[in-house]
Amino acid sequence: MPDVLTHVLAGYVIGTLLSIRYDGVGPAHVTLVMIGALSPDFAKIQLFVPDEFVAAVVGVPFSWSPLHTLVGTVIVACLGALLVAPDGRLQALALIAIGALSHHVLDLLLMTPTGESYGVFWPLLEYRLPAGSLYLSSDRWPALVAGLAALVVWAVARHRRERDGDGHALE
Repeated sequence: MPDVLTHVLAGYVIGTLLSIRYDGVGPAHVTLVMIGALSPDFAKIQLFVPDEFVAAVVGVPFSWSPLHTLVGTVIVACLGALLVAPDGRLQALALIAIGALSHHVLDLLLMTPTGESYGVFWPLLEYRLPAGSLYLSSDRWPALVAGLAALVVWAVARHRRERDGDGHALE
């Protein structure tokens, strides 16, 4: 669970920094980055709907695991962008993709028994990058670091809103 919290907080930090830098990025856009940061873990739906069940229902071999690859990320980001009004789809796609990319970067830093990361490039390449070996997904300190970063970014964004004399987030 610390892994999921870390991804959400990292998405918040990135989205809020984007909202500070760019006028066209508001609170709803920060949420898109946070959703994107969680999107590769949509593969964990297999805990509730097992691969075998889906395979039996549709009659062909099935796996949720490809959702946790770059190709799966592109598909999920494109589908997510379709849920937005047509004039905001390109921006939504970019923000979801930024969040998802942050997820993959953080996951590439995980310790693994083999010293190799997961197959992020599959099915395009079988190559596995060397693992960053920085932390385990069960470690709590990355969530703490991400939480502190989120607190600092939140305070900076709030200070900017107050300084600008605007009680609302930059939009």
